[in-house]
Amino acid sequence: MAILVTGGAGYIGSHTVAALLERGEEVVVLDNLQTGHRGALLGGKLYEGDLRDKELLAKLFGENSIDAVIHFAANSLVGESMQKPVKYYDNNVYGTLCLLEAMDAANVRRIVFSSTAATYGEPERVPIQESDRTRPTNVYGETKLMMERMMSWFDQVLGIKYVALRYFNAAGAHDSGKIGEDHRPESHLIPLVLQTALKQRESIAVFGDDYPTEDGTCIRDYIHVSDLADAHLCAVDYLRKGDRSNVFNLGIGAGFSVKEVIETAKKVTGLDIPVVMQARRAGDPAVLVASSQKAREVLGWNPKREKLEDIIQSAWSWHQSHPNGYGDN
Repeated sequence: MAILVTGGAGYIGSHTVAALLERGEEVVVLDNLQTGHRGALLGGKLYEGDLRDKELLAKLFGENSIDAVIHFAANSLVGESMQKPVKYYDNNVYGTLCLLEAMDAANVRRIVFSSTAATYGEPERVPIQESDRTRPTNVYGETKLMMERMMSWFDQVLGIKYVALRYFNAAGAHDSGKIGEDHRPESHLIPLVLQTALKQRESIAVFGDDYPTEDGTCIRDYIHVSDLADAHLCAVDYLRKGDRSNVFNLGIGAGFSVKEVIETAKKVTGLDIPVVMQARRAGDPAVLVASSQKAREVLGWNPKREKLEDIIQSAWSWHQSHPNGYGDN
């Protein structure tokens, strides 16, 4: 029996594929390679194509004995989602509908879904708990919440069990140094800071230093990408045991400010990282930190890399050895 990983050539997807292979699982990957990288796959059987291609989905499920699906495939840029909402509803929501339809036809009844902290919008409290209000402030978060709701109904009506994992800020790279973070364009803080250290950027922009935090900059919960991957394996095991559908936050439960990230990167790299202060960005909450107690207690998930310095060190090792990323686009 195989596990299908949609979007498996992407950043978190490729690390999850690696973790599955390390555990001896048979892996099938579906990715259109628009934002993913062929070089990020350390194994598995790749089907290159789009989630909305119903004939391809039927072929994939027909040719493989799929036990469960881990679903990463989606567009995920908040800013772009506010400029191109049609793209996000079409790919994220309709794409997921096509996947669930194909799963039902093939009698596949388990799916682990890559959701996001963006489903919460402005947090009511910190740390955020799974029972807190969901009120997205952007199209991306709204599409992810719609995908969660869709899965809830498919569970009630068709018996497809799901686990939705709401991530906070993924960071870092695989211990092997073979795979890491390569987005085009890059929008995540840690790789942007490290690209600045490598002189690929003149400076790193800090958006606002007047937030109600200790140093005035935004605070975020950073989680190592390999710990995220492990959570997906825990979620698959949870569903294989026959447990009910569920939603879990994935974070460390502690936050680091933008300035702390930059100072830690300076320490790790031993290099100067020029900073340019800019005005706040609209919609940036001051603090986003997850309570991951539920995932730890119910899934038995235990993140192993909780120190910011360790997370940045692993990312730095990747960026040093892959200054041009995978070099495939």
